[in-house]
Amino acid sequence: MGKIGVVVCGNSGIDYIKHPYEIPVLRSILLFDGKEYTDFVDIKAEDFYKKLLDNPNLTPSTAQTATGVILETYEKMRDQGFTELLVITLSSKLSGTHDGAVMASNMVEGIKVTVYDSLSIAYPEAKMALTAAKLVSEGKSVPEIIKVLDGIRQKRGLLVSVDTLKYLVKGGRLSGTSGFVGSLLKVKPMLELTADGRLEAAEKIRTRSKAIDRMIERFTEENKEKDLAEVFVIHANAPEEVKDIRKRLQEKLPSFKEIKDYPLTPVVGAHAGPGALAIGWLKK
Repeated sequence: MGKIGVVVCGNSGIDYIKHPYEIPVLRSILLFDGKEYTDFVDIKAEDFYKKLLDNPNLTPSTAQTATGVILETYEKMRDQGFTELLVITLSSKLSGTHDGAVMASNMVEGIKVTVYDSLSIAYPEAKMALTAAKLVSEGKSVPEIIKVLDGIRQKRGLLVSVDTLKYLVKGGRLSGTSGFVGSLLKVKPMLELTADGRLEAAEKIRTRSKAIDRMIERFTEENKEKDLAEVFVIHANAPEEVKDIRKRLQEKLPSFKEIKDYPLTPVVGAHAGPGALAIGWLKK
C-alpha cells in the first residue's frame, strides 16, 4: 500500500484542536476593513470577533481557497512521498471549496486524490479528518476510511442560534427561507444543518434566551443519552453562554462528564456573525 495523506479545509476549525497528526489545511481568505487575511494564519477567532464587535458597521466577506493553492498543496504532498490523498471539505452546499478541490485533483499528476464532501462544517468536519488520520495510521485504505466517514456524516447533527441573520443573508449561506427572511431579520432564529449539508431556518424565536432554551429543548427531543457518542458546543465569542449551555446539557446528560466547546473560525463566523452558538452531536 502506498503512503496516504489527509487534507482538510480550515472551516473545520481543526486549527483549534490539539492532535498528533500531520494534516495540511486548506485556508480560506477573510476580507474586511480594507485588508485581506488568511484564516488562522493572519487572524484568529478571538481577535476577529473583537474587531467585529468594536466595529459593527464592518461587513466582512470571504473567498475560498484558490484552486491553484489547492493544487500546490497536492503537489507538495506528492513530492513528500504521498501516493494518495483524501481531501475532506466543508459541505458543497455552503462553499465552492469542494468544487475547487475536485478541480485541482483533476489537474495534479502523479498522485491519486479523492475529495470527500463532509456535508458538514466546523467540528463534525474536523472529526472526520481526525478519524481519517487515525485510520491511516492503522493502515486502512481510502475506501475503508470513507466507509467510516459516511457513518459519521449520517450520525451528526447541528442546531445553530445566531444573534442576527444579516451576515448569513448577505453571504447567501441561508437556504429554504423564501418569504421568510424579512421577518427573520427581526428575530433570533434557530437554524439546522440538514442531512444533505444545507443550512436552513428551523424556527422563528423572538429573544436570545428563548432561542437558547429552544435549542436545548430541540436537542433533547431529538436525542436519547444512550444513543450519543459526543456532544459539543460551537461558538462565535460567546464564552459565558457556552458555560450556561454546557451546564444545562450536563444536567440532562449525567453520563457526559465532558462537553467540549470549539470556536467558530473567522471565515465561518463572517457568515454566522458574532455571538452565534451551536449545539452539535455525533451518535454512536
